[in-house]
Amino acid sequence: MEAVSPWIDVGNQIAKNAGYDTDSKMAGAIRETLNVSTDRAATGLSQVGAFRLQLPAAARPVADSLRQFGFGSYVDQLETAMNRGAEQAVAEAAPVFKQAIASMSVRDALGIVRGGDTAATDYFRGQTESALRMRYQPIVEANLRKTGFYDQYKSMLAVYEKLPIANKPSVDLERHVIDSSMTTLFGRIGEEETLIRRDPVARGSVLIGQVFGEG
Repeated sequence: MEAVSPWIDVGNQIAKNAGYDTDSKMAGAIRETLNVSTDRAATGLSQVGAFRLQLPAAARPVADSLRQFGFGSYVDQLETAMNRGAEQAVAEAAPVFKQAIASMSVRDALGIVRGGDTAATDYFRGQTESALRMRYQPIVEANLRKTGFYDQYKSMLAVYEKLPIANKPSVDLERHVIDSSMTTLFGRIGEEETLIRRDPVARGSVLIGQVFGEG
C-alpha cells in the first residue's frame, strides 16, 4: 500500500479542488470503470474464436511428436476444446470479478484515479488475483469438462505414451489454461480501461468523465 499512498493524496486533493464528494464520485468512477471494462472484456472474450490459446512450451515436444507420427488431429482437438472452455469460463466468471470490484475500499479506488492507462486494472489484479484464481479455477474446470477437454487430453496422452520417445515431459495443461485465460482477461480489461481514460464520457459515463476528465 505504501507505493500507492502518493496517488491517494493526489486523488484526494483533486477531489477537493474540483468540489467533488471524494467517496461517492471518485471511488464510484473507478469501480464503474472496472465494471464497464470487465463487461466489455468478458463479452468479447466469450465469443467463439476469441481465445487463441496453444499448448505451452513444455508441451511442444508432445505436439510436434504427435504431428510427426501422423496424430496431429489429437493436438488440434485438444486445443479447440481448451479454447472453447476458456471462452465459456470467462462469461461465467464475470460476476466473480465484479463482486471483487464492488468490495474495493474507497482508499483503494482513490489511489488509482491519476495512475497510468491501466492503473485500475493493474491494482485490481495485484490485490485480487490470488483470491480470484481460487474461484475461477472450478469455473474453468467445469467448462473444460463440457467441451471434452479432459477426454481429448487423455486420448492424446494415451497415443503419445505409445510412441517410441524417451524422456517424455509432464505437462499441467489445466493450470496452463487458467493462467493463460486470466492473463488474457486482465489484459483485455486493461485495454478497455485505457480506451475509457482516453475518452471517458463516450467510452464510459458522465461520472467517469467528471473524474478522469479533470486536470
